Amino acid sequence: MALFTFSTSTRSAREEKCDADEGNPKSVPSELFFLFECTTSSFFSEHNACDGMQRASRLKRELEMLSTEPPPGITCWQTEERIDDLRAQIVGGVGTPYEGGIFSLEVKIPERYPFEPPNMRFLTPIYHPNIDNSGRICHDALKLPPKGAWKPSLNISTVLTSIQLLMVEPNPDDPLMADISSEFKYNKYLFTEKAKKWTQEHAIQTNKGVVEDDKENAPDQKLASRKRDGLCPQQEAEEPLKRPRV
Repeated sequence: MALFTFSTSTRSAREEKCDADEGNPKSVPSELFFLFECTTSSFFSEHNACDGMQRASRLKRELEMLSTEPPPGITCWQTEERIDDLRAQIVGGVGTPYEGGIFSLEVKIPERYPFEPPNMRFLTPIYHPNIDNSGRICHDALKLPPKGAWKPSLNISTVLTSIQLLMVEPNPDDPLMADISSEFKYNKYLFTEKAKKWTQEHAIQTNKGVVEDDKENAPDQKLASRKRDGLCPQQEAEEPLKRPRV
């Protein structure tokens, strides 16, 4: 009862009596509201800061493991200084329509990671029943329960490995692309040919183009270097002629 003696309420005694008769609770002093807000604000600030430190520490460990012991055919790294914005690459599996291709992915880490799954999507176009034209991926490991199977014990490496397995074994019963799923089920040959064509156009030719450009530029650079080396003695011979006579 002593707590309510500090109330700054200006309500009349009659209004308070009416509230009491109607069974309404008495007004809580503004001082208590202020104290409660300060306490809760401080608690959540410290809690969020702690979560942020744990998240950064875990991501650092995961990236170190991906760097030193990457899964076969998978690489992952952070972009610039942002630890929550990653890039990954998956090499197409042997014996699949994606063989020989290098597929790039965007990996975004949410603030509540690892209590929420990472957001991943393909940057390289891929013909697949579980991956749409925007690169979005339909996979249980990328969704929270009850619809998904994500849990904090999983990590970026295990999810990328699961996506690599999905490329080898598509799931036509849970598709994002219904037409591709139908092809995969009822016309596997047509699906395979289209997937190979997409791989050739988007995941192989681009990589070859970069390598070929480097190879083509290499002889030119050597020739230019030889020309520069050949000019040096001539320039040195002409230098005395250009010097002014005293």
